[in-house]
Amino acid sequence: MALLAVMAWRGLDAMARAQEQTRVHSDDVMALQAGLAQWGTDLDALTQMPALGGLDFDGRVLRITRIYRYDGTGSAAGAAEAGSVRVVAWGAAMVDGKRQWLRWQSGPLRERAELQVAWQQAALWGQNPSDVLRQQQVAVVAVDDWQVYYFRNNAWTNALSTAVGEQSAPASGQAALPDGVRLVLTLSGGQTLSGKLTRDWARPAAGKS
Repeated sequence: MALLAVMAWRGLDAMARAQEQTRVHSDDVMALQAGLAQWGTDLDALTQMPALGGLDFDGRVLRITRIYRYDGTGSAAGAAEAGSVRVVAWGAAMVDGKRQWLRWQSGPLRERAELQVAWQQAALWGQNPSDVLRQQQVAVVAVDDWQVYYFRNNAWTNALSTAVGEQSAPASGQAALPDGVRLVLTLSGGQTLSGKLTRDWARPAAGKS
């Protein structure tokens, strides 16, 4: 009887471990899928703003100004935010001993002065964030590295480099948006998914007259 009890306990323990591994696997995959979907949604909603441009990568943080669109569902608060602008930033930093791919966002903005402050805060968040700024971030997945490339003039180039054939900034001082953005994540080992992952985004208006 004692032997049967031990065997039964081991069987239950193995089953519990398998269920936990399945749950962790599912949670990891869902978190990554949600993060990548949000990345695409942020870029789809990108809107250029005077003096800011709407899209900027400084090697640490990708900053985006995006418009909030209300689809008719959700809370009254969501409806009230329709037409407002948010500054969104993506970057990577250490969180609880692990380097995480992170998303940061401001609150809804309607005044130019508010937008400029949020744009500066997004840059600061990627350099030396305060506890207040950290409260506005969400961790997506553990990464060893992340890189951003732009598709300009029919070529993928590092987002920090000048576009092929581009000699100087436009007279307006507002850089032209790339036709596409490539995200390359190097997912850390020891989790459900690891290794390099590439996600390409094409600007909806690219190639249209």
